[in-house]
Amino acid sequence: MKLFLSIKTGLFLLLVVCFRTIVLAQQDPHYTQYMLNTMSVNPAYVGSKGYTVLTALGRTQWIGFEGAPDTQTLSYDTVLEFKGLGLGFNLVNDKIGPSHELYMDGNVSYTIEIGQEGSLAFGLKLGGRLLNVDWSIGNPRADGDDPVFAQNIVNKFLPTIGAGIYYHEPDWYIGLSVPNFLRQEHYDAERAIGNVAVERLHYFLIGGYVFDINESLKFKPAALLKVVFGAPASLDVSANFLIEERFTIGAAWRWDDSVAGLLGFQVSESLYIGYAYDLTTSNYNIANSGTHEVLLRYEIFKQARMRSPRFF
Repeated sequence: MKLFLSIKTGLFLLLVVCFRTIVLAQQDPHYTQYMLNTMSVNPAYVGSKGYTVLTALGRTQWIGFEGAPDTQTLSYDTVLEFKGLGLGFNLVNDKIGPSHELYMDGNVSYTIEIGQEGSLAFGLKLGGRLLNVDWSIGNPRADGDDPVFAQNIVNKFLPTIGAGIYYHEPDWYIGLSVPNFLRQEHYDAERAIGNVAVERLHYFLIGGYVFDINESLKFKPAALLKVVFGAPASLDVSANFLIEERFTIGAAWRWDDSVAGLLGFQVSESLYIGYAYDLTTSNYNIANSGTHEVLLRYEIFKQARMRSPRFF
């Protein structure tokens, strides 16, 4: 029991410290429905549901803004027959300006039971991405004599090694991860001319809770902190209401960037459809008409569904 309490206390302190010490824009793709696409954030999440999950997500950002980010993801997440092991695969297609990146990752996790209801998982991610940059797209200087634009980048392979930890109980969860420990090149849209820069380490801290208001209504707040040292932090906070375990409605806020509305519908026991619309609040709001994000999740139950179903 003392060990169990120590672990819970340590995780809580980790959450507090991370939120207090970061003052620091991500280079990786981000999602408004991150709470339904957790494997993209933390490899230790895979297998945590106890059955197979297929997730597809499409995000079209800043409608009307030329060269805006456009991202699609497809993931497979399952539990293995060996007790405590989870396995997942993630494919991401990400475009922004002249840059096109294809991420391909494999994730494995090992979970140990803590106390009567807690589970602590350790995850590892291995994979890579293909980086392509066509300097002629949307750049009037690309035809000049500037050596920066002299040669396009074609299918440059960059390996990925990441890790994470994830703790959950029936009504709450928290996780900390680093998607990639390797410092590599990536397209930097923040620079005035657009350039290839060294990618910094990303740190992801995610957490959420499920409050049972009554038998037919649940309140699900969640938060995601993304940190790149030397750059501004990105903080997402969301609050969803789950009605009759079928309808979801909520709102989200991204620090100094956007606000969003979220809707979801559990079509069947296996199929869930989610939608988010982001309205930009930063300086980009004068040049775009918002962001659309659609999520499809299909769950394959190997056994009868648990009496107390997971809501994250």
